[in-house]
Amino acid sequence: MADITTGWNPEDSSFWDSSGKKIANRNLWISIPSLLCGFAVWLYWGIITVQMLNLGFSFSASELFTLMAIAGLTGATLRIPSSFFIRLCGGRNTIFFTTSLLMIPALGAGIALQNKDTPLWVFQVLALLSGLGGGNFASSMSNISFFFPKKQQGLALGLNAGLGNFGVTTMQILVPLFMTFGAFGAAGGDPMVLVNSSGTLIGKIPAGSETWIQNAGFLWLLFLVPLAFASWFGMNNIRTEEVSPDIGGPLSSFTKITFMLLIGFFTATVGLWLMLPESANGSGFGVPKELVLVGVIAATVFLLKLIPGQIGTSLSRQYRIFGNRHTWVMSLIYTMTFGSFIGFSAAFALAIKVIFGYSHIEVGGVMTHDTINPNGPSALMYAWMGPFIGALIRPVGGWVSDKIGGALVTQVCSLIMVVCAAAVAYYLKAAYASATPEDYFVPFFVLFLLLFAASGIGNGSTFRTIAMVFPKEQAGPVLGWTSAVAAYGAFYIPKVIGEQIKAATPEYAFIGFAIFYALCMVINWVFYLRKNGEFYNP
Repeated sequence: MADITTGWNPEDSSFWDSSGKKIANRNLWISIPSLLCGFAVWLYWGIITVQMLNLGFSFSASELFTLMAIAGLTGATLRIPSSFFIRLCGGRNTIFFTTSLLMIPALGAGIALQNKDTPLWVFQVLALLSGLGGGNFASSMSNISFFFPKKQQGLALGLNAGLGNFGVTTMQILVPLFMTFGAFGAAGGDPMVLVNSSGTLIGKIPAGSETWIQNAGFLWLLFLVPLAFASWFGMNNIRTEEVSPDIGGPLSSFTKITFMLLIGFFTATVGLWLMLPESANGSGFGVPKELVLVGVIAATVFLLKLIPGQIGTSLSRQYRIFGNRHTWVMSLIYTMTFGSFIGFSAAFALAIKVIFGYSHIEVGGVMTHDTINPNGPSALMYAWMGPFIGALIRPVGGWVSDKIGGALVTQVCSLIMVVCAAAVAYYLKAAYASATPEDYFVPFFVLFLLLFAASGIGNGSTFRTIAMVFPKEQAGPVLGWTSAVAAYGAFYIPKVIGEQIKAATPEYAFIGFAIFYALCMVINWVFYLRKNGEFYNP
């Protein structure tokens, strides 16, 4: 498709009705499946690690939790440079190239998973590369925000994010199903035999059955290859002054994207090395994860700013968002909603497996947590439902917020999340001290579904607030930046839950989450729900 060089003004109703709407919708409906695949590749470690346990791979549960944490931290970090790609490189160039890059970790995972003797560091490198899928959200949301008028941005961004987030659910449904048969024939490698029972959304699969775990990676090539063609031939670069005024040729754009992504990979890798124990190929220094997060974010922003020439000049202009206090306020609120959604999506399956798939019994006066529970629920049967609800309902949050105001919807969702997180903590404590933890699974599961629903609706409502608070030039980068900060939930939440499970106090993680949600309720009220607030946005 040709670049749009002049006259892009979606706020002009005559332009919108005559041609703008058609162009915007075409870009949106190519953007959505591209983003869906990004989420799938980013978070498929949550399902892969469960199956690695079921197959008897020689890694501990805590080591497998590091794979999700690595993918989470990297994906979040890559959102920082991705927030600024559209102005520098154009929407079509960016979506085509970043979608194509996802083929690398997908193919690599398919190859590595064919051998149980593949060392941990190989899976860690692949988890690092799968962070590309997480980074794509920032550029995708920034791009779509420029195509639609303000009055429709809540719904458009909700559709892009919500249906894009269906990548989590799509992955959690398709990956277990594709692992049950040799979908790629001899080219896909040989099956392995389950040591423990597994499952799909339609039921349990007994131990002794064959499984093709490598299909968890190969599967996504079926979608990524045609999507690369669709994005190149069906999307547009908007070359107006407000959007992408000076992007150069495609090769120039791809070079800029690659260089900026490498900065994100570098800072994420250093942060992970400082934090991880030696047994997980880290330094063993044990630097607190909170310090690592702040350091990685600051270093990434600083190093990007040092890039000379057009990139540095453009970033200086886009970095003006950091002088606006509402950038930081919305970062916190967006972390409450999207950060929770993505973090819970990453940790849900393995948490079900570890907490309810084992009986917690005393042996010689010591509480143990490694006895297989034959009555435990199959994580792969249930884990997809939470992200499904959170993604499905997100456009509803944007649509309702367009009608009644973003801040009010956010406030109601915050209250629900406080109550549900506290209640989940109660049932987790009971389950982790029980020989029959399945007795507590139903209330735990229902409450978790409510958490996902509230985070999804609240996420949609934040898009509306951002559109109302920030000028057009800043709204896109702010969407990208806040999504970058919030995406660290994909690292932080699995890490915290994993640490607290190891300490036999999983309820502490959710008590902490509930306190954070309560803080965000207060912040949202002070800035956006008070009638005399600076941006009253009921």
